[in-house]
Amino acid sequence: MTQSLDALFQQDRAHFMHPSTHAYDHASGALPGKIIRGAKGIRIEDHQGKQYIDAFAGLYCVNIGYGRTEVADAMHEQAKQLAYYHTYVGHSSEAIIGLSSRIIDWAPAGMKKVYYGMSGSDANETQIKIVWYYNNVLGRPNKKKIISRDRGYHGSGIVTGSLTGLPSFHQHFDLPVDRVKHTVCPHWYRKAPAGMSEAQFVAYCVDELEKMIAREGADTIAAFIAEPVMGTGGIIVPPQGYWDAIQQVLRKHDILLIADEVVCGFGRIGSKMGSQHFGIQPDLITVAKGLTSAYAPLSGVIVGEKVWDVIARGSQEHGPMGHGWTYSGHPVCAAAALANLDILERENLTGHAADVGAYFGQQLHAAFDAHPLVGEVRSVGMLAALEFMADKDARKPFDAALKVGPQVSAAALQRGVIARAMPHGDILGFAPPLVMTRAEADEIVGIVKAAVDEVAERTLAVAG
Repeated sequence: MTQSLDALFQQDRAHFMHPSTHAYDHASGALPGKIIRGAKGIRIEDHQGKQYIDAFAGLYCVNIGYGRTEVADAMHEQAKQLAYYHTYVGHSSEAIIGLSSRIIDWAPAGMKKVYYGMSGSDANETQIKIVWYYNNVLGRPNKKKIISRDRGYHGSGIVTGSLTGLPSFHQHFDLPVDRVKHTVCPHWYRKAPAGMSEAQFVAYCVDELEKMIAREGADTIAAFIAEPVMGTGGIIVPPQGYWDAIQQVLRKHDILLIADEVVCGFGRIGSKMGSQHFGIQPDLITVAKGLTSAYAPLSGVIVGEKVWDVIARGSQEHGPMGHGWTYSGHPVCAAAALANLDILERENLTGHAADVGAYFGQQLHAAFDAHPLVGEVRSVGMLAALEFMADKDARKPFDAALKVGPQVSAAALQRGVIARAMPHGDILGFAPPLVMTRAEADEIVGIVKAAVDEVAERTLAVAG
């Protein structure tokens, strides 16, 4: 067994280029790897037989939990009947027809059509092409700029990597492209000027957006893209009133709103989608991750009636839109999504996420609000984060070289809990499967508390 594992790790280091991984350290063996052998519920098992609670659901995506054989069975049956056929020129399958109707049922009012891809990144690339096409059909060739937000995450392609407001996704890639602009991240605790209330901070965010629109020219700005709750940027819940105020600005200037629901969609924050939770009325919606709970790769662009009407008009004037993916509407992926939605609905996992997620948040607050290492606890549904600060009242962060967030993540992992060290700041993120129980939430909080205490003991001594 040891020899077999050694051979597997050698092959992995020799031939597999991992995403978001230190290339040299992995290839040289300096970075130890893990081979995941199995998973059930909210736990995964590695090559040594060690079990971990996956408090991040893979990458926010395994909403129904691991090991749901009914999804595998649905994929198997579909593959036996029809493993693949393209969806160009009106071709379809029963699975993708049924799924499209189900997605519209999950979406907020006013949505009309679904266009499919394989990942959130390709879906957001499609979004931008649709927005540009929309304005060209309307005879507005200069209305093409996209406003995103600092710390937002929308993918790692060329345009989607530009939309992402995190520097590491730009460095050494010649990004962002010129048509993408970034406005204020709605994180009151870290981004509000001193002495500003949350309500004043909302007004500040709106004012900064208005200034950008005035500076660039409203006739040049096509769309605003944002996550209802920021994910990779730090799991940031917007202040009360933020979304109402932002939407008023967008409507005033005829700017389309793209809701990136890749993380928030399909029950994660205790609503069908984040849009319903915050009263967002988007023109376009991006979905992926929770659509299949990552049992198969599938993404979707949900197109609202307003945009669809212009697309239909464009086809009458210019012929078919020249955009497509080979695997768009893949029947096996559609079968996985249908089985996934069946589970979400049958087990009311949206309601469960609201209930147990609220409990999880309460337990995090109880454990960490007064903790000397923790500046802020934030949560909504099955999303939560701890932000570590050298001085919580002064909002003074630790020296980045101390790597406090990664230290806590590593200490939690050693104790058997996977929680993510968020990539930009000393933040520990949680996005557990929606099937997590209250007892499992208590287990996670207890283990993480021990990890934070361990890091605090050595870090505060050094900082002091």
